[in-house]
Amino acid sequence: MRKQSKLDTAKTEAGAILWQRALLILLILLVAFSVRALTANFLRSHLSDPGWFPTGIYAAFDAPAQDWLDGRSPIFRIDDPVRTDKATYAPGYPLWLAIIYRLSGSRSPATVQNVQWVLDSFAVLLVIGVGVTAFGWRVGLWAGGIAALWPLLVIYGSLPLADAPTSWIVLSATWMFLLTVKRQSIAWAIGAGALVGLSCWLRANAMLLVFFWAAAILLFARASWPRRAMLAASVIFAGVLLISPLLIRNAITFHVFVPTGLGAGTNLLEGIGDFERGAKEFGAPSSDSELLEQERVAANVPPGTEFGLYYPDGIQRDRARTSRAMAIIKQHPLWYATTVVRRMAAVMKYAGAPNGIYGSAGINVTAKKSLPPAREKGVIAFFVNALGMVQSVLRYILLPLMIVGVVLAFREEWRTAALIMTTVAYYLVVGSLIHTHIRYGLPMQALLTIFAGLTFVRMQDLIARKFWRKETA
Repeated sequence: MRKQSKLDTAKTEAGAILWQRALLILLILLVAFSVRALTANFLRSHLSDPGWFPTGIYAAFDAPAQDWLDGRSPIFRIDDPVRTDKATYAPGYPLWLAIIYRLSGSRSPATVQNVQWVLDSFAVLLVIGVGVTAFGWRVGLWAGGIAALWPLLVIYGSLPLADAPTSWIVLSATWMFLLTVKRQSIAWAIGAGALVGLSCWLRANAMLLVFFWAAAILLFARASWPRRAMLAASVIFAGVLLISPLLIRNAITFHVFVPTGLGAGTNLLEGIGDFERGAKEFGAPSSDSELLEQERVAANVPPGTEFGLYYPDGIQRDRARTSRAMAIIKQHPLWYATTVVRRMAAVMKYAGAPNGIYGSAGINVTAKKSLPPAREKGVIAFFVNALGMVQSVLRYILLPLMIVGVVLAFREEWRTAALIMTTVAYYLVVGSLIHTHIRYGLPMQALLTIFAGLTFVRMQDLIARKFWRKETA
């Protein structure tokens, strides 16, 4: 009877814990939906303002989606090898736009925004999942709460651009990557690599991530060397397999090797031009318009002639930009290293003045910014302003919490910490080697919330121990 009683008690406690976790997840989702809906409402009135919404970038994705829906051109195949500009971006995000346009019957960025901010609200579940797998339920829930509120994740999750959908895929892949190492599973390794490859159909940022993950598996996995090698090879194989159709398409069309998209040379050169010395001393352009003007003059292109970043001869011109940038880097390696460090610091700036060319770290929701004029006072306005105040505090404390959390994680679970930090370091360091934007590294930012969550949990434990000592004294 006593054993049965203990068993019933254990089941009751387990059920209570399950319900508690479910309620907390629902609360986190409610906060995520609320903050993203309010931020999306603010952004909706600024979709015509390039300072908030890069209409030119959206147009580059929108045009092929519209052409495909109207039967003017295919969305994947490139029929004219002269049109190198067709390979500027991978076709995944135009396809995503086309699907939304077809299902909704509306071809506007506002429609895409409505779909993406809702899906981005659910994406906090991915952060919770990675946190739970890495450090347990409490850390996962704290990380999910931070991701639900954090203005940086919220604003780009509420914009109709490719960055947030790409981040969802990479976060899912990271979750699978952790499960790969914990379970030593080939199936999870293939899934992780395949999702990284899939993300490159939207944005090419993660194209080399599988190789970093393979190295991390070899270094940090608790498994025999043959098993580590098999897991690492599976991650690489699956990633390359998913990317290969894009590489093959470009090779067949242009008869040269082209990655999933063009722009490496452009970003590398413009990254040098981001800084005063790069622009003045080396003549590097700091924007697409400056670069185009330099090349137009150098090529003596007549006025009125079609001349874009990647047309005509976009592949050769982008390679020439790479060569020009590399020549500057080889001559001034120490200076270039300082620019990389400065970019790394810029994309980790979450509070204070806006970050210029590196993008906005988001807005705090307020009744005045996020609600219609008729709703700017009252109970709802009070709660909206309260959310905004919490966001404001979070901006200033988040980076210290992350740093402390990284230290704690390496002290407590260094292998797990190293696996997560592999992805963080990839986006932070590799991404900062060229011209970057804070939104390019959304997967990194989301993963860092897990370390902040770990800090909150350890603070809770410390306070609880001190309180318990006082109660028992």
